Amino acid sequence: MIETLIEKGFAYPADNGDVYYRVRRFADYGKLNNRQLDDMRAGSRVDVDVHKEDPLDFVLWKAAKPGEASWPSPWGEGRPGWHIECSAMSTCCLGDTFDIHGGGPDLTFPHHENEIAQSEAATGKTYVNTWMHAGAVRVDQEKMSKSLGNFFTIREVLAEHDPEVVRYLLVASHYRSAINYSLDSLHEARKSLTRFYTALEGVDVDSPAPSDHPLGATYRERFTKAMDDDFNTPEALAVLFDLAREVNRAKPDAPEKAQGLAVELKQLGGVLGLLQQSPEAFLKGSQQQNLALSESAINEKIAQRQAAKANKDFAQADAIRDELAALGIVLKDSREGTTWVVESAS
Repeated sequence: MIETLIEKGFAYPADNGDVYYRVRRFADYGKLNNRQLDDMRAGSRVDVDVHKEDPLDFVLWKAAKPGEASWPSPWGEGRPGWHIECSAMSTCCLGDTFDIHGGGPDLTFPHHENEIAQSEAATGKTYVNTWMHAGAVRVDQEKMSKSLGNFFTIREVLAEHDPEVVRYLLVASHYRSAINYSLDSLHEARKSLTRFYTALEGVDVDSPAPSDHPLGATYRERFTKAMDDDFNTPEALAVLFDLAREVNRAKPDAPEKAQGLAVELKQLGGVLGLLQQSPEAFLKGSQQQNLALSESAINEKIAQRQAAKANKDFAQADAIRDELAALGIVLKDSREGTTWVVESAS
C-alpha cells in the first residue's frame, strides 16, 4: 500500500528512512471531521519534523531505532505507522470499501482521517460507507482502565450475569453516549426485560399471529424510524415499552389482538438481540444462581403444596406459598398447573 501511494505521488521517502504521506495531495483531507487544512496548526496534534515536506504530513513507514523491533522494506529496516496498519488490515480482510467502521470518539482525528486519506488515495474508492464512534464504558461513573483496577472482560461479565441483561444495558444507551456499567444499572436492565417477558408470558409467540393487527404496523413504523435515526436504540426501546403495555391491555379481553402484538414485540426485540428466550425460562431462570433453593427443591415444595391442597390442608399449602414468597419465588396457579417465577426487586 505504501509503494502504491509513492507511485501515485501521495507519499514520499525521506532521507532519514521514514516514508510520509502528502496530506495536501489528498483534496478531501479533513472531510470526516469537517476540518480545513489551513486551520490545522502544526505542533498541536501533528509532529513537527524537519524531514517532512509539510508539517501536516504523517508517517507511513518509520525507520527503526536501535533496539526496536523492525522488518525489512525498500526504505530500510523499520515498522509501519499506526494509521497504515489499519488501512492495510481492513482492506485486506474486508475489501477496498466496507460498510461500517467503528472506534472511540478520540480516534476521529487524526487516526480515522488519516485512514481515509491513505486508503482512498491507494484504491481510488470510497473507504467506508458509515462511521460509528461509540461512547466509552464507565464503571460506577469512572472511566474503565487497568490503572484504576476496574477493568474486566466481557467473558468475566457473562460468567456472572445473564447475557441478555448485559445486552439490554448496552442498547439502552445511544451508541455514541457513554455507558455506565454498575450493579444498579444491571438491576434496572433486568427489571426492564422482566416487563417485556411478563407481557409475552402466556401468549403463543412462536406461532404466526392470526392476523396482522394495524396497531402492530404502527409500532413497527415507529421502531424503524427510531433505528433509522442514527441507531437510536433508546427510542426504539421506548416503542417496545409502549407495545408491551398494549399487549397487557389486550390479554384479558382480546387474546387474538394480544397474540398479534406479542409476536410483533418479540420480532422487534429480536432486531436488538432481545426477547429470544421463552418468557418462562427468563422469568424463572435468569436469577436462579441467586436463589436460596435449587429448581428441583422449588418443584418439590410445589409438589408438597399440591399434596396439601389435595388433602384440604389449606393452612399447610398457604404456609408453603409464603415460605417460597419470602425467598422471592412467586407461585402462579392455573388450570394447567402451578408455575413459578423469581420476583423482580423493586
